Amino acid sequence: MKSARIHEFGGASVIRYEDVPRPLPAAGEVLLRVAATSFNPTEAALRGGLLQAFLPVELPYALGWDVAGTVAAVGPGARGFAVGDRVIGRLDGAGGAAQYVRAPVATLVPAPASLPLAHAAALPVAGLTAWQAVFEHGKVAAGQRVLVNGAGGGVGGFVTQLAKCAGAEVVATASARSAAAVRLQGADEVVDYTAGPVGGALDGPVDTLLNLVPLSPPDSAALASLVRPGGRIVSIATPLEPPAASGVSAMHMVARNDPAQLAALVALVDAGTVTVDVSASRPLSDLADVHRLGEAGRIRGKVVLVP
Repeated sequence: MKSARIHEFGGASVIRYEDVPRPLPAAGEVLLRVAATSFNPTEAALRGGLLQAFLPVELPYALGWDVAGTVAAVGPGARGFAVGDRVIGRLDGAGGAAQYVRAPVATLVPAPASLPLAHAAALPVAGLTAWQAVFEHGKVAAGQRVLVNGAGGGVGGFVTQLAKCAGAEVVATASARSAAAVRLQGADEVVDYTAGPVGGALDGPVDTLLNLVPLSPPDSAALASLVRPGGRIVSIATPLEPPAASGVSAMHMVARNDPAQLAALVALVDAGTVTVDVSASRPLSDLADVHRLGEAGRIRGKVVLVP
């Protein structure tokens, strides 16, 4: 079978689309015929060797943390899924960037019935990150005013929609290229961050800041100052420090795998409450090019990659 792997850390050119043996499912696992994986910016950082200090991997390493696929074989003692079932999941050991991958049944949930299976690969990593940022760490609730910084990205679309599900008023930052999509996802106000300081476009402070993009120290300080005293800051990218004596709580989060939350997201998708914004579908052999586009900031929404 084909798989997209790295044998060394470096630029996107280290990604090889190569022949590897087809795996066999071990106890408690199933073998999936992969419909798609998706691109996540964190995987580009891993490929570059930037995450080895706290997320070490052995080389060669098969990329692809997201997977959507069909069960092709069931390993010993694996229960809950049968051959032919459509499933999605987050693969903490990676390997979804391949034609087949083995996956523990405990990490998988039934795929949304309302989506093409390949598009469902956009949901696990980005959706779980958004769910935990909004509900667990941001504690977003009805009546709050929430600033979503970086709403045009793959995580941002889910954050915007989940914050609206919680009953919040959402102010979202996005470029002109992403503004229309962000409004469709429910943002009450869209601020073009390329047009000037975000604070100059806001009418008063926000209760919660959800930051999804890397920031310079001056930009970090400027955004943190927009949170009302006693509010919250949650960042999945650059850690932000709250203003002194403001009573603002701030945390930097790393999302964990949680199949129960993923199943809840699938239910929201099938109910039509949450949409999955797939901006492009590319052959898996194009993964290196997609990494380059992502690092250049030229990806909107989610890109899925089909073996």
